[in-house]
Amino acid sequence: MKSLKEIAVSKGLDVALSYLDKDVEKNLPKLIEWAERIDVHGSVKVQLDVIKRIASDPDNNWYKFALNIWRNIDLDVIKTFFTNFIVYSNIEGKPKRLEVERTHDCNVPWAILLDPTAACNLKCTGCWAADYDAKSSMDFDTLDNIVQQGKAMGTYMYLFTGGEPLVRKAEVIKLCEKHNDCQFMAFTNGTLIDEDFAKEMLRVKNFIPGISIEGFEEQTDARRGKGTFQAIMRAMEILRKYKLPFGASSCYTRKNTEVIASEEFIDFLVEQGCLFLWLFTYMPIGVDAVSDWLVTPEQREYMYRQIRKFRQTKPIFTMDFWNDGEYVDGCIAGGRRYCHINANGDIEPCAFIHYSDSNIHTNTLLEAYKSPLFQAYRKNQPFNCNMLRPCPLLDNPDKLVEMVVESGAFSTDMKHPEDVIDLTNKCRNAADAWAVTADRIWKETGHDCAASS
Repeated sequence: MKSLKEIAVSKGLDVALSYLDKDVEKNLPKLIEWAERIDVHGSVKVQLDVIKRIASDPDNNWYKFALNIWRNIDLDVIKTFFTNFIVYSNIEGKPKRLEVERTHDCNVPWAILLDPTAACNLKCTGCWAADYDAKSSMDFDTLDNIVQQGKAMGTYMYLFTGGEPLVRKAEVIKLCEKHNDCQFMAFTNGTLIDEDFAKEMLRVKNFIPGISIEGFEEQTDARRGKGTFQAIMRAMEILRKYKLPFGASSCYTRKNTEVIASEEFIDFLVEQGCLFLWLFTYMPIGVDAVSDWLVTPEQREYMYRQIRKFRQTKPIFTMDFWNDGEYVDGCIAGGRRYCHINANGDIEPCAFIHYSDSNIHTNTLLEAYKSPLFQAYRKNQPFNCNMLRPCPLLDNPDKLVEMVVESGAFSTDMKHPEDVIDLTNKCRNAADAWAVTADRIWKETGHDCAASS
């Protein structure tokens, strides 16, 4: 049950956003002042300071981004997002998470990734989903219990992965409806988004899809199957029609990095109405995964520099989960900012690290956060003094071997369990090559590992 304070703050934000809608450019500073008054713990002070700088400069790229949201997204959906993200996830949730961390000496994640199912309607090249048992799934009661446990410890952000999460549309919407104080997102191939589902999204107001796209039609269909790109275009058209927020999710490989990092592709996403772009680099997960799709150091540096340039010029929020380690002090997995629960219930430190020593059917979330594997993550993070080398697999493979062996974690691949040494051996050449480039960039940007050690 929501506290009186939570209800009052939520109502206050609702009124403030309605007031803002009358004249967003004039009233934005007043909304910031209101947010500062209710943020008594300083949970979002850093974010508010950034917004204040943006609001003071109408020519700023992010100011234009904010106006774009206000003009193209349903106001009630905007209200719900701000309430869930600012009030529950940060102002109310952050103190809860910190208290559990202090009491139990463990990480408590800001977000939890959930796989409702391992099943998928596509079979994409290089995707590990097919290595899981396609029949694996978590029923609604299990998903609901995870969210209830998470909220009790201050976690109000949930992202659906898979498999294809929209194979379970009804349960996804039901979960959003029941937990209307949480913000839900999904990594989805987009092919199952239709008008009926868009209407349900508009009704619950707290679900945002990130649609997987590998570049333009040639690149997307080459990996995901002929006709996938056009299905994505139809999905985006429907989402725009109902004034619903959405973004894109792209995996850059040795074959498509130059396309995804191109100005042409970013402009295309903006034109389609994408508000964000999550960037993932290819990882050779699964016993049959090939290493020759791993990006070269030159490609990873190219992505690094392009994205930083676009943040100054393009009205779209971008996040590269490897190259942005400098902004979050390295790896965010192992519950430090997020964790992953697969369709079999295995609680993993990361969506890309398929090892576990806990399962939601036999362990609570708190027990998993205190487990040997998650504690190994907590003890070892950051894995490198160079935050451009954050990952324990792709950048520091010896660290992953050490943690898996030390904790006694098991491979969660249902069909073909993968030995951690075999997995890390596929990444060693790429890790060594990137280390040279990453260390050069790190020094160029004024950092010194020797001074911080």
